Parts: sequence; structure tokens; C-alpha cells
Amino acid sequence: MSGSVPRLSPQLLQIVRFALVGGVNTATFYGFYLALHPLMPYFAAYSVAFVLSMIGSFFLNTYFTYRTRPTWKKFFLFPLTNVTNYVVTSIGVYAFVEWAGMNDKIAPLVAAAAAIPFTYVLSRRILTKDTPPATAYDPAL
Repeated sequence: MSGSVPRLSPQLLQIVRFALVGGVNTATFYGFYLALHPLMPYFAAYSVAFVLSMIGSFFLNTYFTYRTRPTWKKFFLFPLTNVTNYVVTSIGVYAFVEWAGMNDKIAPLVAAAAAIPFTYVLSRRILTKDTPPATAYDPAL
């Protein structure tokens, strides 16, 4: 029996980093949502929190998840990766609150879970498109 720990593939490590960023992003989004909710209707609070957390997500994903340099081009394309996420979660939030009677403080979390796979695939495509793996940004350098 060997005492060595199996190494994770680079792709699997990237998925783990994406999941960690997703957790931080979800907490950030939810914190903004809860802070804004008393000041405005739930859907407006949801939308503002979504935009603010998306900006943070861009920087966390470029530096930490995909280890690439942020550029203005990627910054302006990154919201496109979240269009599907926004549509899926927006419909989900509305449906859960208005049709299913779910608490409007819980509905965004439930709706966000359904959009995770789409966000990973699209963000990876946008943020790594112009960066070959051999020259990807490494913060350790």
C-alpha cells in the first residue's frame, strides 16, 4: 500500500477552484441581496446584487479559477457568460416566489443552484479563449 496521495488533474482542480469561487460569489450576492432587500423591491435587490457579485466573480475567476490575466475585452464579454445564468435564475426566482409561494429570501439560492453548470462552461470558454495554457497567468510567478 502506497502512502502517496493521488493528484487531481488540472481540469478537476479548475472545477474545484470554480466551485470555491462560486461559493464566495453566492455568499457575496446573498449578502448584497439581503442588504438591499429592505431598501427596494425583492426583484430590484436581486438584480443589483447580481451585477455587483458578477464583477467580483470576474476577478476571482480570472485570477484564481482560470489563472489568466483580466482584460477589458474579457471584462466586457464576461457578462455574456452570465446571461443564461441571469435568465435561468430570474425565471426561477419569479416562479418560486410568485407561483410556488417560496420565501423571497430563499428563492434566489434555489434558482442559482440550477444555473451552475451553464455558468462554468460559458465562463471557461470566455476567460480562457485568448490564453494558451502554457502562458496562462500564474500569480505565483
